[in-house]
Amino acid sequence: MKPTPYKDINEILQILKENLVITLRDNLVGLYLTGSLTYGDFNRGSSDIDFLVVMNNPISSEQLKKITKMHEDIGKRYPEWQKRIEGSYITKRMLSNTESPKESRPYVNAGKIWNFVYGNEWIINLDVLYKCGVAIYGPNPKELIKPVDIADVRAASKRNLLDEWQPKLNDPKSFEAEDYDASHLQAYAILTMCRILHRAFNENVASKRVASEWAIKTYGKPWCDLIEKAESWKHGIDMNTKKETLEFIEFTIDKVQKQQKGN
Repeated sequence: MKPTPYKDINEILQILKENLVITLRDNLVGLYLTGSLTYGDFNRGSSDIDFLVVMNNPISSEQLKKITKMHEDIGKRYPEWQKRIEGSYITKRMLSNTESPKESRPYVNAGKIWNFVYGNEWIINLDVLYKCGVAIYGPNPKELIKPVDIADVRAASKRNLLDEWQPKLNDPKSFEAEDYDASHLQAYAILTMCRILHRAFNENVASKRVASEWAIKTYGKPWCDLIEKAESWKHGIDMNTKKETLEFIEFTIDKVQKQQKGN
């Protein structure tokens, strides 16, 4: 199995597949590769390995214990990816509705398993899964979900912008959280703004690279240097762009609101 050009990532995906088949048995519907590895935007220095597991029924406590250990073992065996494997364990029923599921799901991120409820990212993730998802195990994702209306994707993207990012304008210390790499968050925020802007004016799924190139071409100065710095960022590099990042979030909010008003 060689779903990616990277030997170690293919090994991780194979380990995931083999362990999930054994642990979940008939409860496993599919394992899907998502994110930058599926649409040509992967950067080994900054990108995550994104995946989605679909099950017939919610995961049992015993299955969760085994899966938690599996992720811990993968992190020890592949330390480069220990905190850069991100994915969710959801039920097939959740895929039948474009509205965010009310029930929580096991969510793997930063080397730990959390219990989170989806937010506005749900419908955006569905759109990307339908258009770009790669089946490592199970049926093609197009057999599990229907196409998502771009108007619904844009509406969710705007809600995400206003719910998650606008509050940071009034709380700039949120970029200094002790439990999160501030430079990582700044780079992530800048590239996320590029994708939100691209999504507001285009219908195709765009990688961070494509969206950032589009934003540079569309808006030019004063954002070129900031976007290029975020694009070239890697773990261990200091961004030191908190002020500029907040200004770019404010700029994005203004552009998206005006676009949806028809200005």
